[in-house]
Amino acid sequence: MTTTNKLKYAKLVPIMLCFFAMGFVDLVGIASNYVKADLNLTDSEANIFPSLVFFWFLIFSVPTGILMNKIGRKKTVMLSLVVTFVSLLIPVFGDNYGVMLCSFSLLGIGNALMQTSLNPLLSNIISGDKLASSLTFGQFVKAIASFLAPYIAMWGATQAMPTFGLGWRVLFPVYMVIAVIAVLWLGATPIEEEKPDKASGFVSCLKLLGSPFILLCFLGIMCHVGIDVGTNTTAPKILMERLGMTLDEAGFATSLYFIFRTLGCFSGAIILQKVSARSFFVVSVICMLLAMAGLFVSDAEAVIYTAIALIGFGNSNIFSIIFSQALLAVPEKKNEISGLMIMGLFGGTVFPLFMGFASDAMGQDGAVAVMTVGVIYLLFYTLKIKK
Repeated sequence: MTTTNKLKYAKLVPIMLCFFAMGFVDLVGIASNYVKADLNLTDSEANIFPSLVFFWFLIFSVPTGILMNKIGRKKTVMLSLVVTFVSLLIPVFGDNYGVMLCSFSLLGIGNALMQTSLNPLLSNIISGDKLASSLTFGQFVKAIASFLAPYIAMWGATQAMPTFGLGWRVLFPVYMVIAVIAVLWLGATPIEEEKPDKASGFVSCLKLLGSPFILLCFLGIMCHVGIDVGTNTTAPKILMERLGMTLDEAGFATSLYFIFRTLGCFSGAIILQKVSARSFFVVSVICMLLAMAGLFVSDAEAVIYTAIALIGFGNSNIFSIIFSQALLAVPEKKNEISGLMIMGLFGGTVFPLFMGFASDAMGQDGAVAVMTVGVIYLLFYTLKIKK
């Protein structure tokens, strides 16, 4: 291994730890189910939490792209980690409705800052046709944090003494410590950034949506994260509704989803170096279509678990492929494009809201129907992917 490669990998490690911290946002799925049980909320009331988290992507993503032009990508990532730290500190002091709303709001703001700045920061180290596989590996690391969250919460809920009375909320201080390590490590790592994009404003960034392909990418990101947050939140509810499981038992469904998302990201990082993005994208979408069909036609436990696993695997590489396609389409405006694509994570607000209303009206089949709309759009998007 050459000295240049050693330096490159040394810089990748703290960036990948930041990707792990990026996964903290996915704790909102299992956390919202515990808050629902603690406060006796309806589905539509509980789904406000994941919707609130991703609402801030609509507000902060494009301004973050502009901020990066002024202070740089690395400093923006560090700012995001500080906000994330504060969001994880708040629930240590209680779990009433107002406290959790405040915590999830800050978690969403921090994650909006992080997702907008971390992906293009990675492009300072990895570029060209290796970018998609590197972004996928970052999503693999992110998914590790995502699937660990339900296990940590379940451990906290069933072990009174070691959690200092926090119960399932022990999840927050555990991840808070990792956020501190991430910000200190990244701050000590020198990263040479590209020359900032030309000064731009909010309106000029939004004008990029006038490009048909960029608009398609934006909508694709919305569908991806809608399916992601939707499955994260709804999978335990499906098992509880159809099989009568308790929340602690059904919480495994969320972990199963993220286990297969993790496996999908890991395999995708390798496969995308050898197979075209379009071919792999098609296979991924077909996996999700089969899963939605399974959730509609069967109440069997094995079928439900298989469907959740297929959604996890199928949805694992959607983001990195769409994001890299958008960055490569307009390489001279990476910061602005990143802001726009991350604004698409607002789909995590739109989908859970509609899923909550649909499930209150017709059970969890209604939530599955909403997610299926997103899968159908991604099938259409496959026709537009550049080989």
